[in-house]
Amino acid sequence: MNTEGKSEAYRSGLAVRSDVLGKEYVERAFREADAFTADLQDFLTEHAWGAVWARPGLTRKTRSMLVIAMTAVLGRPHELEIHVRGALNNGVSVDEIKEVLLQAAVYGGTPACLDGFRVARKVLKEAGLI
Repeated sequence: MNTEGKSEAYRSGLAVRSDVLGKEYVERAFREADAFTADLQDFLTEHAWGAVWARPGLTRKTRSMLVIAMTAVLGRPHELEIHVRGALNNGVSVDEIKEVLLQAAVYGGTPACLDGFRVARKVLKEAGLI
């Protein structure tokens, strides 16, 4: 992942993305990118991770909890799984993950919450936390 000629937002985004999701995950995402998806990896790194996640207004822990709620409500299990792992890296506790998902149930619906709990449970079991 050559950052030569990349913006400051890209460079800071790459650092934050690697801290939250793990360097191995990020390296694999770039390594597996092809001519069709490489621009997407750059876009996500610069805009989602650099322009938003790297902002000082919220802690990474808070951002992780928000993403858990949103991905659960949107029914995006793949992204939810990735971000539950990231939330653990950001210091979100098992109890906090549970509370976020319960909160999401009230505002986003029970089916989304049930799927959210299934995904989070899988990740937490794999991490040996439950």
